[in-house]
Amino acid sequence: MSAPLSAPDETEDATNSITRPGRYAACAVHAVRAYGTGDTEVRALDDVTIGFPRGRFTAVMGPSGSGKSTLLHCLAGLDTPTGGQVFLGDTDLGTLSDKQLTRLRRDRIGFVFQAFNLLPTLTAGENVTLPAALAGTRLDQEWVDRVVVSVGLADRIGHRPSELSGGQQQRVAVARALAARPELILADEPTGNLDSRSGAEVLGLLRDAVDSLGQTVLMVTHDPGAAGYADTVVFLADGRIADRMDAPTPQAVLDRLKAFERPARTASR
Repeated sequence: MSAPLSAPDETEDATNSITRPGRYAACAVHAVRAYGTGDTEVRALDDVTIGFPRGRFTAVMGPSGSGKSTLLHCLAGLDTPTGGQVFLGDTDLGTLSDKQLTRLRRDRIGFVFQAFNLLPTLTAGENVTLPAALAGTRLDQEWVDRVVVSVGLADRIGHRPSELSGGQQQRVAVARALAARPELILADEPTGNLDSRSGAEVLGLLRDAVDSLGQTVLMVTHDPGAAGYADTVVFLADGRIADRMDAPTPQAVLDRLKAFERPARTASR
């Protein structure tokens, strides 16, 4: 069963999170991201208010151009809303300098992208700990060891990326994202470069990161099968929250995505 996220009680809850720090791992409140001005203005985000609970796996889906990647980038501090506010925990990202945003991304957010972004001259283990090494910070070695075991890299930790399969390289990327024990893992099409088997393994790791390691994962995907690993799917259309689905199944997600396409097909006739 799905229900609109734009219902008054949902919007009120997200807005009230400003005065209730910790309610959400991340939150957008009346967020707008516009490009251009006047008649040429395009709103990638159009008054989006939503909170992402801690310790949950949320997938964000929608048609091409719906605003899902823009939402992810704004929540990560990689893009700046032209209106409204974005929070990580109780931190308003709009109040931070570029240097502070860089530190926030390094210390409080883990990233998993479609591209693995591994340095070829470093071992898997060195790639996992590289961000901390560059920042001059010390990781909790017990936690890092637990992460390495949880992603199945214990026997490959000394290998370089060229000696690993695509799925194993993405496991390294997942471990790197988890190594600093961030407040939020942001995954942007993390299985886009993987075959179905490797993709399922990586999605299983993200699911386990939530269930066993207590992490919070927010994933942008176009794949209904990938969305089926999440606790909740949020659907965007035309820059707005259009719907949500709890306990999703791949078929239910696919059916909902098809429903978004029907009005467009009908209008074109």
